[in-house]
Amino acid sequence: MSNTNDVKLYFYDGKQCDPKKCTGRKLAKFDLAIDIKKISQVPASALVLVPTAEKVLSKEDQEVAERSGLAVLDLSWKATGEDFPRVGRKSKGRSLPFMLAANPVNYGKPFMLSSVEAFASSLIILGHREQGERMLAKFRFGDTFLTLNREPLEEYEKAKNSKEIIEAQSLFI
Repeated sequence: MSNTNDVKLYFYDGKQCDPKKCTGRKLAKFDLAIDIKKISQVPASALVLVPTAEKVLSKEDQEVAERSGLAVLDLSWKATGEDFPRVGRKSKGRSLPFMLAANPVNYGKPFMLSSVEAFASSLIILGHREQGERMLAKFRFGDTFLTLNREPLEEYEKAKNSKEIIEAQSLFI
C-alpha cells in the first residue's frame, strides 16, 4: 500500500534472470514499482541506479528522487558486465555504496543487490526508510537485509552528501 509521500519507483526488466526470483516483478505485482517495458520509458530526469555510475547516491539526490522518481534496471551482471545501458541525457546515474546482499541468489556478496534491495537501500539513504522497509517486508529475506546492513545503512542515512557516503563506506570495506 503506497502513500502520497512515496518516491515513485520505476523498474525495467531486462529479462535476464529467473522470473520466479525477480524481485522487481514482484514489486510491480504489488504496485510498489512501475514496470516499464523499454529503457527509453525511464522518466527523463529520474535517478537511475547503475552500478557503474561514478557518483554515489546521497541525500543530495533527495529532491530529484521525490520530484522525478528512482529507476532500477534489472540486468544481469553476467550478461552485461560493465556495459550497463545509458539512459536519457537528463537522467542521473547513481551507484550505491557498499552493502551485502541478503537475497538467496547472491547472499553475502557485496554490491550484488536484488532490485528490491537496491530500491530499499536507496530509499533509506534518501530519508524514506518507512517506504523501503515496507517493500522489504514483502520478501522473506527483507529483515535479513536490514540486519546484515544495519550499521552501513545507519551511517549512510546520516550522511549529507556523496563525499560523506564514501567516507562512511570506508568503515565497512
